[in-house]
Formats: sequence, structure tokens, C-alpha cells
Amino acid sequence: MFRRSTGAMAVTFALALPLALPLAGAYGAPAGPSPAPTAKVDTAADHAALGLSADEKLVVTSVVTDPDGTQHIRYNRTFKGLRVIGGDLVLEKKNGSRKDAHVNASGKVAVASTTPRKTEAQASSVATANARKASPANVEDSELVVWAGDGAARLAYEVITEGIKADQTPTRLHTLVDADTGAILQSWDDIKHGSGSSMYSGTVTLNTIQSGSSWLLKDSLGNHTTDLNGSTSGTGTQFTDADNVWGNGSSTSRQTAGVDAQYGAEKTYAYYNSVLGRRGIWNNGTGARSRVHYGNSYVNAFWDGTQMTYGDGSGNTHPLTSIDVAAHEMSHGVTENTANLNYSGDAGGLNEATSDIFGAAVEFYANSSADVGDYLIGEKININGNGTPLRYMDKPSKDGSSPDCWSTNTKNLDPHYSSGALNHWFYMASEGSGAKTINGVSYNSPTCGGAPAVTGAGRSNIEKVWYRTLSTKLTSSSNYAAARNGAIASAKELYGATSQTCKSVEAAFNAISVPAGSEACDGGTTPPPTGGNLLQNPGFESGAVNWTGTSGPVTNNSGRPARTGSWKLWLGGNGSRSTETINQSVAIPSTATAATLSFWLRTDTAESGSTAYDTMKVQIVDGSTVNTLATYTNVGTNATYTQKSFNVAAYKGKTVTVRFLMNEDSSLQTSFVVDDTALATS
Repeated sequence: MFRRSTGAMAVTFALALPLALPLAGAYGAPAGPSPAPTAKVDTAADHAALGLSADEKLVVTSVVTDPDGTQHIRYNRTFKGLRVIGGDLVLEKKNGSRKDAHVNASGKVAVASTTPRKTEAQASSVATANARKASPANVEDSELVVWAGDGAARLAYEVITEGIKADQTPTRLHTLVDADTGAILQSWDDIKHGSGSSMYSGTVTLNTIQSGSSWLLKDSLGNHTTDLNGSTSGTGTQFTDADNVWGNGSSTSRQTAGVDAQYGAEKTYAYYNSVLGRRGIWNNGTGARSRVHYGNSYVNAFWDGTQMTYGDGSGNTHPLTSIDVAAHEMSHGVTENTANLNYSGDAGGLNEATSDIFGAAVEFYANSSADVGDYLIGEKININGNGTPLRYMDKPSKDGSSPDCWSTNTKNLDPHYSSGALNHWFYMASEGSGAKTINGVSYNSPTCGGAPAVTGAGRSNIEKVWYRTLSTKLTSSSNYAAARNGAIASAKELYGATSQTCKSVEAAFNAISVPAGSEACDGGTTPPPTGGNLLQNPGFESGAVNWTGTSGPVTNNSGRPARTGSWKLWLGGNGSRSTETINQSVAIPSTATAATLSFWLRTDTAESGSTAYDTMKVQIVDGSTVNTLATYTNVGTNATYTQKSFNVAAYKGKTVTVRFLMNEDSSLQTSFVVDDTALATS
């Protein structure tokens, strides 16, 4: 099966290269390649706009600039000099002012102490035990980090172990070990596995270059292929040939495996470059290196930033695999250098489906008569031994394990199965639901839960929508709800709110049972409030949508309970000097006879005594006038939700801002948790 890579090499490139990603004029089809990016980013201003503490530093990983000048700046963070894993965010700015922010997890990265209770050696021992399936499992690297990918931020060691598994495939395992308790917080393997049995692309054209009297399996962009000569590590030896005729299409030739790897790398680069305007995995014009291990039981292809292994474990050597599989694996590198989606929960399914989506897209783009474009993943590699594909995008459940529809259980599935719902979305948004034949392949795509039939907008448009979502909207822990909001927003930005593309994107999410969020087509941005409530997203269940201010307080972090649902506004709780504010503008009708602002509040504190060290103010901002309705402090906290209500009828006929403002001092936390807000009129 195909699996995600989160290799240290790819991460290093991401941190070292602030990249700009071209987009088309007038939000049309993406533009072609551009010179090396020179986008200017005011990190200091962004730090202030996000309300980050002095202990946090921003590290630019990419910049996407729209034709109207809007910037989508993707940041990682450090905390007191430690790298933060899971602290990523995307800041959207125009003319230097913040428009929106997509923050991963809770957005809070502060830990009480950066002094670990466990030693590095103890953490390495835990990680080695976790990698016991590898023999040997040697520790290659370890680093003290902050883990902020879920729940409360924790001090951790990231330990990397390498070895060879019992099935003779290599492993490079990352294990996050809690630096205080020694518990394993998360783990993932750089080296991902698949199976293949033959060469499928027939005779292909490769963009090789000449060196002296020999030809190199290398193109002018740097895509090149090396032979590891039976090893599973190292750089390998560049494949060369005297007559520039490579391989024989059979496993008897070592070059055949190299041809597959090189062809896959070249076609994948060409697709991203010419269709999406992305210049390779890192978007810097650099091609990928493919390293081929030709062993007794496996042929392995190692790409910079991603890796896959082929073979059936029987002792028979097999050539590499089809173009959709190669593109799938290298697209993991693109995901890693954009949203860097985790390989667990909903995010894991989105990660795996992204590679399926672009694997299919590259197969269509390659337009090979030997392997025609289709919505079947790995259909040529016969992984099941009976001629069936690995995955079906029109009806994922045909593989026996993948769901056609999203549910609250999707996040509990292996990413290779939780990907099913998004694969289904991509097919329906592209081609529509129901029965049809495309390139000689028959499909019959159902909708879920009685949803109406879907009209497709064309694969080309949907590819661009999903790429923009990946590169400008999602963060490492994004879920299906975020994918829906992000894709609809991207469709509106690229094609317009009344376009068929936007309608198809939205309808396809309805058809896989992802609940409606804050984004909608037909010119709307948010469904109108119900029950007379003038506030949008009043329970925060769509994240920070419709609320502006400090990044992070709107969260589904389980460290404090929501009153209803799983999201709430958690102000404070840092235990360090900080200011946080959340705002929403609202127009109160002049015809209202009554107007009441209400919300539910839960408070807890580590402070003691009768001095108000930490405060939260509830305010109405009317132009330049700020009216504080109430001030809550660390004194008299109440860990039970209670409703607070205020008469705001004095503001009828005006557009005002509802504001929650929190100030916390330099020590001992106080948490002010707000949920289920309302501004009701009669």
C-alpha cells in the first residue's frame, strides 16, 4: 500500500526555503512557472497581528500570492528556541492587514517548562523499543521539541530510528516521546510500502542528458535516478547508458526499474509545473532524485522527500509500478511541503486522498495509451492478485474497507481507508454521480444519505480547487470540516461563488455527508443565523470562521470542555503574560424592540487570594467608543458553565463589534472559556 512520508530531508527544505507560489490572473487557471520567489514577509508585524508571546518565533515555510496581492503565508513556530511540531498556521493578508488565519489544533504552543524530566537516553530507549519490529533499530537522531499537534502542548523528544524490518524492507521511524513522562505521543515512518509486479507505461520518452560519451538518466531540471546496488541507503550510482536506450521492459534489466522511477518523476514534475504552477516538490524548480534498490525480494524507489517499496515478499524481484502510483508517492512530498497533513485521524485520510487525487491527475496528464487516465488507483499493479485496483474513487467501498461517506468514525480508520470519502468527493465533483463510462472504464458513483445527484464541474477545475485548498487553507491537523470550508472558499476564489465549479464542490461534500460549515456558494459566506441569533458561528463549531482577533483561542482542544459540541473560545490558560481578543461585527436592526447579548462562561485558575491578576472583559465597540459590559477575573472562578446576559438595545440601528478581551499576567494561569454566544433580537 502507499503510505505517507514525513522525512527529515523534506522538512529541512521546507524550513530553509521561503517559497512563493504563482496563481493565475483573475483567479483563472494557475499561471506557468515564474522566477525564484522574492515575496516579502513582515514577520514581526505578523507576530504582533497573531498576538503571539515573545517566547514564540515564526518561521516562514511558503508564501502564495494571489493576483490581487493577497498573501497566504504558511508559518511554523519555535517556542523558547525549540522547534514546535504541530504549531503551524496560515496567515492571510492583503495590503499588509490580516484577513484571516487558519491555525492548527488549538494554536497554543506554550509549555510550562523547557527542562525535561526524562533524559535523551531514556527517550531513545523508549523509541528503540517502539521500533522493535526493525532489526537492528539504531538511533540516528534525537531532538528536544514542543509537540502541539493535539491537546495541550507538551515538551517531547523526537527520536529517529533506522533499521531493516523482518520482511527486509527498510524503516526510518519518528517517535515523539513525552519529555516528562516517557509516554509515546505519536510516531510515523518515513518509509512507506506498496506492491507492484510489472512495467506498464510501455515505450516512453525520457529527457536524458549527455555527459561525455555516456547518457545519464537525468534531466535538465535535476530529476535523476541512481542505482543503490543492493543497498537500502546512501546516494547510489547514477544510471548511465552508451546508446540512450534504457531497459528492456522486463525485470531482467536493472535499467527497467530506473526507467519507471525516472519517468514517474519527470511526468509528476511536468504536471505540477504546467497545470498547477508548482515547480516541483519544493516549488523551487528542483527535480527529485530517485534511488533504486534492486534486491532479491524487492525493488525499492526512494525519492527525496518520499519513498515507496515494491515487492510481494516471495523472493521474486518486480519492476516498479504504474504512473499513478509514482505520482501518488511524490505527491506526499508536495503535501509535506504545503499543509503537512498528519498521518492520523481525518488529516491522515485527507493526506492519503490528496496523493490519490494527484496520482489520478498525473495519469490523465501523461495520456499514455498503455495506461489510460482513470479513477482507479493502482489498477495496473495487480496488488490483490486478481486484477482489481487498490482503490476505487467512484465508489470507495468496492475495496471492502473504505467508506463512501464521511462519519464521526472516519477519523478512527487507517488513512488508506479514511481517504475513501475525499476520493469519492473528488470523483463526484469532477464527473458527477451516477453511471457513466470514461476512457472505456465504467463507473457508478452513489450519493450518501439520500443526497441529490451531483453535476460534475470537470476534473481540471477540481484539481486546481483541491491544490489551492491544500496550499492555502489546510494545516497539519485539518479535518473533513476544514476541507469542506477550504475547498468551497477556494472554488469561490478561483471561479466565483455562482460558478458551476463552486456548486459542484459544495454538492459533492453534501453527497459524502460532510455537514455544512460556514462557507457556501451562490454568493453566501455563511448560512444565515437561526433562532433570531445575529451572531455567525455562535458556538465556534466551524473554528475561528467569522471571528477575528488573536490566533488560537477558538479551539477544540480537549484541555477544557465545550458546553456543547467540541469547539469553544478558550481565552487565557497560558500561565504567562499575554493578551488575547476575539471580535465579531454585527448589525442590530433599527426595528428591534429588544436586543440581548448572551454567552455561557466557565472559569478556572491556578491563582489564589483576592487580587485580580487575570481578567476577561466583554465589550461592545461602537465606532471609537468601547463599552465594557462586564469584567471577569481569577477571583471567584466557577468551573461550571453559567449563562451571562446583557441588554444591548441601546445599539439598535448600528453595526457594532462584540469583543472578548483577555489579559493574563506573567505567572499562574486563569482560563476563561466561552461557548454558545448569541445576540438575539425581538
